[in-house]
Amino acid sequence: MNNSQTFFKWVLLLAVLVISYLVFSKPNYPQTIPNIDKVGHFGSFFLLAWLTQLAFRPNWPQLTLALGAYAGLIEAVQSRLPYRSASWGDMAADMAGVLAFYICLWLYQRYRRAAKLEQ
Repeated sequence: MNNSQTFFKWVLLLAVLVISYLVFSKPNYPQTIPNIDKVGHFGSFFLLAWLTQLAFRPNWPQLTLALGAYAGLIEAVQSRLPYRSASWGDMAADMAGVLAFYICLWLYQRYRRAAKLEQ
């Protein structure tokens, strides 16, 4: 394990803690834009996928399963909180963030391969 992987493991842990706090705490802000929470779910899981990739270099089924389990855990806990609710839409936004990360990673890898071929 190199130093950058260790660094990204710590950053990933911090991100999981912050995201967990945000999704489990009682919201104290008005939601003026409908479904803006879906953008938060999407962005959070894009970031988590990116950090997990940098920290552990898992294969795509491992990463998808791990983040899918975390998304499911979030919704299960939220279903038990009186000030939160579970939503399949939130889970779909979570997994869409993971999918978007993989699309970006694939495009980046294609670009790098093409750039190497041109040299």
